[in-house]
Amino acid sequence: MVERTPLLRFLAHLILIVGVVITLFPLWVAFVASTHPIENLISGPFPLLPGNQLVENYSKVLFQGGSSFGRIPATTMMLNSLIMAVGITVGKLVVSFLAAFAIVYFRFPGRNIFFFLIFITLMLPVEVRIVPTYDVVSNVFGPFQALLEATRIDRLLEAVAGIEVDLEWRLLNTYMGLILPIIASATATFLFRQFFQTVPDELVDAARIDGAGPMQFMTRILLPLSRTNIAALSVILFIFGWNQYLWPLLVAQENRLLTVVVGIQRYVNAADSLPVWHEAMALTVLAMLPPVIVVLLLQRLFLKALIDTDK
Repeated sequence: MVERTPLLRFLAHLILIVGVVITLFPLWVAFVASTHPIENLISGPFPLLPGNQLVENYSKVLFQGGSSFGRIPATTMMLNSLIMAVGITVGKLVVSFLAAFAIVYFRFPGRNIFFFLIFITLMLPVEVRIVPTYDVVSNVFGPFQALLEATRIDRLLEAVAGIEVDLEWRLLNTYMGLILPIIASATATFLFRQFFQTVPDELVDAARIDGAGPMQFMTRILLPLSRTNIAALSVILFIFGWNQYLWPLLVAQENRLLTVVVGIQRYVNAADSLPVWHEAMALTVLAMLPPVIVVLLLQRLFLKALIDTDK
């Protein structure tokens, strides 16, 4: 039972307002800092009201690049982050959906073992397997080359046919290298599997009686039913991909592939110069916009998925 008294209502609103102020104050400080010249930020008390260089600072960061390192515009960094985030989101959704579909609707030996092997990878985040993953990305065919060398097949081919086998496929400094190694998601596979198990068997039988094959059942029935789950996962996975720092820092060694999160770190830790806080804060504010837009666009479906999950 919920009591609706004026005092409780006032306390609830007071707590809500205090929470909003505490949450938004760092964002306000970042926005204010992005509208001032650097002299105002380092010479006196920190201003709490916006300055008069909003257009100058943001246009410089967006189209010219920061003054602390290189001249890489924020538009380039945000485009790289967008490609990476969208690629990771789409890749994780496709791989997880197909994996869960195969586990739930196909009868093959050891399917539960395969599911638990996928589930165990939850305990192995990118930071833990960073070294072997980087080794694979540096040469995707490296394991096959090592196998040929171990079995001496490469020497046999060279002696018999005169073919020198040197398998090499490097993904460093490519968009594929940024996206492919992290498109597998045990969490998304688990959530899709749990949802598929709630789909009534009668629906599957009805589709089979109507002559629908597995692909038709998946695309015409299961995919529309998963709309809210896909929307909720899209929000989470997009933010995950957008905020990636360690992986693009290792794989994208060329400035043309610099992502916006790594760019913020470069602005703050500029070599042989003081941090340009006003430009760094402008880039930070810009970096927050795409995830906010995605959340606002998919908010209704995201909340619906959470409510349905609670039920």
